[in-house]
Order: sequence, then C-alpha cells, then structure tokens
Amino acid sequence: MRPSTPAINPLKARLAADKPGIGMMVSMPSVATAQILAAAGFDWLFFDMEHGPIDIASVHAMVAVTRGTRAAPIVRVPWNLHWLVKPVLDAGAMGMVFPMIHNRAEAEAAARSVRYPPRGNRGYGPFFAPARFGITREAYVDPADDQILCMLLIEHREAIDNIREIVNVPGVDACQIAPNDLAMSYGYRDGPDHQEVQDAIGLAEEVILAGPTWLGGLALDNATANRMIGRGYRIILTGSDTQLLERGSADILGGIDRGD
Repeated sequence: MRPSTPAINPLKARLAADKPGIGMMVSMPSVATAQILAAAGFDWLFFDMEHGPIDIASVHAMVAVTRGTRAAPIVRVPWNLHWLVKPVLDAGAMGMVFPMIHNRAEAEAAARSVRYPPRGNRGYGPFFAPARFGITREAYVDPADDQILCMLLIEHREAIDNIREIVNVPGVDACQIAPNDLAMSYGYRDGPDHQEVQDAIGLAEEVILAGPTWLGGLALDNATANRMIGRGYRIILTGSDTQLLERGSADILGGIDRGD
C-alpha cells in the first residue's frame, strides 16, 4: 500500500488505510449540486471538465463548497496537458483524472503536471488552493506534491498493451478502468459485454492490483460496487448527477397516473 502524509486529502487517507472511496461524477456546472452531493457523504466528487460544460470558474466554486465535508474534489481535465491542469490545482483540487492515457510517456507527463519542481513542472501560484486544503500558503507546496491524487483512465486498447509500464510510473497513484471507452477502442459501440473487452479488463485488473497503484472502476449499483471492493477495487465511481436526475424523474413519473 502506498504511503500517505497526514490526512489533508481525505480520499488519499482512506486509500492508505485500505478503505474504499465511493464517488459520484458531477458533469453540470452547478455549485448547488456539488454542495448537496458533498454533504450527502460521498468520499470524492468527480468534476468532469472533459464531457461536461464546466469551466474553471465553476470548478473553483464547486471545489470550494466541498470544504467541511468528507468529499475530496477530484477533477477530470479534457486532455493530458499541463497547462490545463495548473489552474485546476490552483483552484484547490485534491486530485486530477487524466483521460486517454496510452503509454508510459503520457503517464509520466500526467504525474509531472501535478507536482512542483524538481519532481514535476507545475507552476507556482497557490493563491486559492491552500484555503481548500485548510493550510497556509507557505505550508502548501510540500504536502501538495504528496497529497494530490494522480489518477489515470485506462480506456484504450493501447493502454492495455502498455499496462505494465503505465502502472509502474513513479507519481501515478491510481488507475481507473473506464469500460465504455475501452469497449469503443476495441470496436464495440454497445458496451463492454464482449469477451475481448472483458479479457482486457481482467488483464488490467490483475496488473494494477499487483502494482503500486490503486485500482478504480465504475459500479452503477450497490451489488456491483461490493463485488468490486471484494476483488480489490478501492476507487469506485457510482454514477453521475445526470443519472441521479434521470432515475429520480423516472421514479416520480412512473408512479403517477397521468392518463397517458
């Protein structure tokens, strides 16, 4: 199990204690949604700048409202570019999710972008992040290198081919398997329930569990989440804000006789 410095980042503290972190994706630029989900008790919130219409000002406000809760704000950037990462970290994010990692070089670039020199290439500008971490600006830089979670998405067949190299890159904390994009990369648009994709997922699980990084994945119901935890998954994404609205709306409308 990877070591952890004192619990500034509650998600990394849970992972270091071998406890699962249960998360929810937020794709809408809604401070109120972030506030409600953080207060609900999730261990982390996945703010999605890749597929959601969330800009840097929204991220800043959404990160801020997680303070005082157990929810660590984790942000997915649109692409693995250090200049996209820098303002998000300066807004106070406690972790970054990097999409479409294919090989060791891309994993190394991701790990460098979340850390200050000489370990990385993050620029100095912690004017807002310390407030979210609950420490002074002077005290922020050193623990930030250890406390910020670097999570890579394993969502392409090339990543499966290079999985052993990817998981052993210094500074990578977690690898999360993204089954739907992974299936797309194998040519299946109807989801991951194909043997070729399931074999790829199984290989990734085996290699990640044997390596130094935490294993993450998607579970859309409690039974699946519990099975995954039993297999060694420690970072569990349970769905999204849009799914919550869709399910809640269906429950309401499905129980009312509107004469249709």
